[in-house]
Amino acid sequence: MKRIRLWLFAVLLFSLVACQQAIPDAKNWPIEDFTFTDQHGQQFGLADLKGKVWVADFIFTRCADVCPPMTANMAKLQKMAKEKGLDVHFVSFSVDPENDTPDALKTYVEKFQGDLSNWHLLTGYTQQDIERFAQKNFKAVVKKPQEGDQVIHGTDFYLVDQNGTIVKYYSGLNDVPYEEILKHIDMLQE
Repeated sequence: MKRIRLWLFAVLLFSLVACQQAIPDAKNWPIEDFTFTDQHGQQFGLADLKGKVWVADFIFTRCADVCPPMTANMAKLQKMAKEKGLDVHFVSFSVDPENDTPDALKTYVEKFQGDLSNWHLLTGYTQQDIERFAQKNFKAVVKKPQEGDQVIHGTDFYLVDQNGTIVKYYSGLNDVPYEEILKHIDMLQE
């Protein structure tokens, strides 16, 4: 009897491992706990995303070049995910929190027909906080120069699993690999 149980356990374990697909080159970077303010003026953080797959990026509303196409690309990814029936959330961290109020973020994303039911644009922290947070968690540079109103930041989309771990990142600006991202989202939900 003990031998049969051991054999059944081995078969079950093998089946689980064989069925689970791995995302190639997974990063497995854990995200520290956070609570910020979303475009509705509500507190929103990692606890609200527990158990959910999400895609994150870094943008700001006064951006003169990369943010508008990135935000349009995120809106397109959101629409494609919805069409495929994927349950995924979207999070955009402002890299210019002094100027990006909740109202400014809401107005900004509405220009791109973003669905705010599962897209949270976050602010409510200091410039130093977002620079440290981006570097420590996303390995991303965010830097506001002394002169001018533009902020230096990366242009990647980050796929985060249900446990708050960054699995992979992709170009969010040019040649966005939409189908690959959707495939990886689907893999995380299996």
